[in-house]
Amino acid sequence: MPDVPEVVRRKAVAAGAQDWLDRLPELIASLERDWELRLGAVYQGGTEALVLAADLSDGTPAVLKLLIRRPGDHARHEATVLRLAGGSGCARLLRADLGRSALLLERLGPALSDLAVPLPQRLAVLTDLAAQVWRPAPDAGLPTGRRKARWLAEFIAATWERTGRPCPERTVAHALDCCARRAAAHDDERAVLVHGDVHQWNALRAPDGTFRLIDPDGLLAEAEYDLGVLMREDPEDLLSAADPRERSRWLARRTGRDEQAIWEWGNAERVSTGLLLTEIGLEPVAGDMLAAATRIAADASA
Repeated sequence: MPDVPEVVRRKAVAAGAQDWLDRLPELIASLERDWELRLGAVYQGGTEALVLAADLSDGTPAVLKLLIRRPGDHARHEATVLRLAGGSGCARLLRADLGRSALLLERLGPALSDLAVPLPQRLAVLTDLAAQVWRPAPDAGLPTGRRKARWLAEFIAATWERTGRPCPERTVAHALDCCARRAAAHDDERAVLVHGDVHQWNALRAPDGTFRLIDPDGLLAEAEYDLGVLMREDPEDLLSAADPRERSRWLARRTGRDEQAIWEWGNAERVSTGLLLTEIGLEPVAGDMLAAATRIAADASA
């Protein structure tokens, strides 16, 4: 049995994918044979998939990613984004087997999170990467921003109850209001391809010194969604800031996008992710996210 990271194991169990965990040795062996791979160590930083170092038969370094099997088209959505934006903002996709939820990707260097880059520079790198992904893709078959906002609202309400209401009801109500406004604002004509999970752990250094994004969720939404994810991250900075909204204003200025939309997506993402991380026991970041969300909700109602 491969050394599955504990976070991946907990997520698989929570998703009802124990059978996927049990069958991993068989799955890995079949891909190693069919794709003529030489597999190496497991990457321990994964959260949604088992990721292993791999070498192709010609010696090309690669990465094998096995996504947790769950309802939905997560592997297809990720592969779609990588096919459209691989090499331009995202890592290159070398092979895919959607039936086995398996992706073979170019191997990249360390993550931005490993390089001790200060927050302002990180935000600049990540916004520029996100902007490389944004493009019209009306026939990509990806979920819309409206669907994502409604899903977030349902997830927040259910997970808040399931985790024992770990933040005030006012915090949840504020996030649900933001979800409703972003769902109502969705416009198919304005929607672009978005990565869906832009943060420093998902930006890896390429051989030329630039960065490329990995692990896209894949949406057709307003570009502000990706910037809202950047509002979700680094909650300790928001907790200490005199004005948490300065970050959303900076993101809007740098990209020419709507600040209110960035702010609202950030509020929804902060609460949903804080609750998810609470459920899988990833502290202290879960508590920090919910504390930042609670402060922001209190400021909004003051």
